[in-house]
Amino acid sequence: MEACSSNHPGLKTNIMTKKGVLYGMGNPLLDMTAVVDEAYLQKYDLQPNNAILAEDKHRPIYDELLNENYKVSYSPGGATQNTIRVAQWYLREPESTSFVGCIGSDPPEFIIKDDKTGQDTFGDKLKSCMKKEDIRTNYLVDPNAPTGVCAVLITGGNRSLVTRLDAANEYKQSHLTSPGTWSLVTDASFYYIAGYFLTVSPDSMVEIGEHAVKENKCFSMNLSAPFLSQFFKDPMKKVLPYCDIVFGNEDEARAFAKDFELNTTDLAEIAKKVAAMPKKNSKRSRIVIFTQGAEPTVVFKDNKAKEYPVLPIASEKIIDTNGAGDAFVGGFLAEYVQDKDIETCVNNGMHAAHMIIQVSGCTLPERQ
Repeated sequence: MEACSSNHPGLKTNIMTKKGVLYGMGNPLLDMTAVVDEAYLQKYDLQPNNAILAEDKHRPIYDELLNENYKVSYSPGGATQNTIRVAQWYLREPESTSFVGCIGSDPPEFIIKDDKTGQDTFGDKLKSCMKKEDIRTNYLVDPNAPTGVCAVLITGGNRSLVTRLDAANEYKQSHLTSPGTWSLVTDASFYYIAGYFLTVSPDSMVEIGEHAVKENKCFSMNLSAPFLSQFFKDPMKKVLPYCDIVFGNEDEARAFAKDFELNTTDLAEIAKKVAAMPKKNSKRSRIVIFTQGAEPTVVFKDNKAKEYPVLPIASEKIIDTNGAGDAFVGGFLAEYVQDKDIETCVNNGMHAAHMIIQVSGCTLPERQ
């Protein structure tokens, strides 16, 4: 079985960034990627290009990948965690970023037998991968749940995702306010949390938002999924006033507009209305950024909307578009934390997305 590889061969960058300048909080997952055949998908009633939460009938998958001679590669997963990984890849300086979430106290069946590293649990493997990628972490460990995991089942050019959130759903605000975690918060000047965390600990998001307002730091969030604005509207309403930057794609933006009764489907107009919603920190005007696949990215800033065309790419080079949005945010924030102009930030976000859609999963190349 492959272990994760380091993305940093020790190169120096000309731009020094503060240690821990960008802080992320979200649902940490370990991705287990393996090539399977069509019969394997049929065995578990899976579609070749889909993403689902695991049901009871899918639970044997993870044990089978571990123990039935599949060649499995491991990498960190989860929306915010992937964004932080991409940002760190661009920033280069070790520990420019940090990430917090909840992993589990894994049972014996979560043991990975690796010829190179010996034996690790899923949580151990996740921590070691993040360490190799030079990201500071402080995971809460839940003794009653296993580490969240995503089976990434490759068939040809397709990728079927089967996710067990498990411990990722168990994050507690008390961990955020503990000294070891809160020091990561105070070290940072920029914060990013995907909207998925609204289902886990919105009070933790508010706690960070309050700190960001008090210290005039930048707090950003992703709308993440259309269902969030519908079924988690109240926690979203609590967190939005703290947001200096709001990210999303076209589907999420239009779902938000419907659920928050903005009375428009035009992306530029939605962005304008989101930017005008109540805001805690009056020292920062809100920026709203909506990606829309191959169509231009819409950015609303300083009371005007602007479109940025995406980088062209031949269709045969596109391997997997899942994760492109997370990569865009990571690329954008890597420049934004260095006080680059908005065009540079957007272009770097597009470069990141362009890079990620040409590989399976959020796989970062080694730096040359």
